[in-house]
Amino acid sequence: MRSIESVEEGSLAQRSLLSQLPLPLPLPRLLPPLVLLLLLLASLTAGCIAPEEQSDNQISVIVSILPQKEFVERIGEEKVSVTVMIPPGASPATYEPGPGQLKDVSRAELYVRIGHIPFEKAWMGEIAAANPDMKILDSSEGIEIIKNDPHIWLSPALVRIQVEHIAGSLIEIDPDNEDYYTRNKESYLRDLDDLDADIRKNLSGISNRKFMIFHPSWGYFAREYGLEQIPIEVEGKEPSASDLMRLVETAKADNITVVFAAPQFNPESARVIAEEIGGTVVSIDPLAEDCAANMRAVSGTLGRYMTS
Repeated sequence: MRSIESVEEGSLAQRSLLSQLPLPLPLPRLLPPLVLLLLLLASLTAGCIAPEEQSDNQISVIVSILPQKEFVERIGEEKVSVTVMIPPGASPATYEPGPGQLKDVSRAELYVRIGHIPFEKAWMGEIAAANPDMKILDSSEGIEIIKNDPHIWLSPALVRIQVEHIAGSLIEIDPDNEDYYTRNKESYLRDLDDLDADIRKNLSGISNRKFMIFHPSWGYFAREYGLEQIPIEVEGKEPSASDLMRLVETAKADNITVVFAAPQFNPESARVIAEEIGGTVVSIDPLAEDCAANMRAVSGTLGRYMTS
């Protein structure tokens, strides 16, 4: 299969050759009106990708971030169709939804908020107005939010609470399948117990329980497992030169040899600190789609780098 680049290059070459040929008559006079209409429609629809079809008996669910997709799908399985508002690689602090996404919202039955991310604070009014009949669930209900930290999906104990909320909402919408949702919920909760055990095993051998990270997204995870995250960014602000000097001294004093970054943020500050301490930068993603697998993998990464 030819790549997009090669197809475009071929098209340019063909157009270049065609431009050198004489045209005895203007193109519209050579083609019947129906053909011209079909060509116009083809040009308007080129590049469009049709969305996957949703079964009539599925519950349409909207979530804000990728990790929530796992929560809903593990409980609802084939009875739900899940749409994620913030795409991979985008930041929940700056992302703005497009008109097509608001159209998806207008057809949804349930919106599951993560609770406190900037995207929701900025856009939930318009999202709710797009579909007044849609149920909106705040999955952070009953969770103690620490210092406005929204990252409640990065703690197995807090995910359990969110899963209970989601199961309750699906049962409320589709009470005939209560047993189905309950069985799936219980299965996922058992998997979260196994996840917790694996994380504790991965972290059991570490001697240094402090880690430095650009964006402070792992605070609840750190609290749950007796760790301390040292953030480079504070309240969304890049560190100043004096902040960087202080962080370098902190890293040296605490024997930190690795600085963690995230793909949603500029890693330059992390690189500067790592160079000054003779360390390295390692990326860990707080918004990976496979949330449980991601927490397990991150615990393994922390376990490897926090042994000194």
